[in-house]
Amino acid sequence: MANEVKATNIVWHHRAVSRDERESLNGHKGCTIWFTGLSGSGKSTLANMLEKAMWERNARAYVLDGDNVRHGLNKDLGFSPEDRTENIRRIGEVAALFTDAGVITATAFISPYREDRDQVREILPEGHFIEVFVDCELGECEKRDPKGLYKKARAGEIPEFTGISAPYEEPEKPELYINTTDKTEEESLAEVVSYLEKNGFLS
Repeated sequence: MANEVKATNIVWHHRAVSRDERESLNGHKGCTIWFTGLSGSGKSTLANMLEKAMWERNARAYVLDGDNVRHGLNKDLGFSPEDRTENIRRIGEVAALFTDAGVITATAFISPYREDRDQVREILPEGHFIEVFVDCELGECEKRDPKGLYKKARAGEIPEFTGISAPYEEPEKPELYINTTDKTEEESLAEVVSYLEKNGFLS
């Protein structure tokens, strides 16, 4: 939808402060932690728990949530394959800006297409895109159904619903694999924090 730059007479402006300098001031590295998985798998819960855990460690973190973004930046997009791709492209660009600012950015999007997630990976600095596959059995996701979406999808009220009437392409080589079917929220969060510590994003 937006692979080409339509504007003319524009130039890239380089800033006086580098990402390394911002990270030095923050006391930690910026990155994008991309939580992906079915609705109800626990993406938003984990992203928000991570933000709070980082706040308690005086680390700068922010959550970009799928529903929240669709209330503003992406309110003109629906759930067709094309709109889903543009939704992820836009939020990937926003996440890249947050990461450049030295922020630990947690995104919570179903992002069902592998190619879309890979395109976001490509626009971020190498090693700063952390794909987290939040895996949960479909039956368990339906049992949780925190927004009542599965019930509506089964009733035919929601077309193109991921996992029911639209596909979900699982990550092939995510940086982190977390199965939330039988793992507690605290255990899942600990895995993410441990990854950030072991890979030098947190001191």
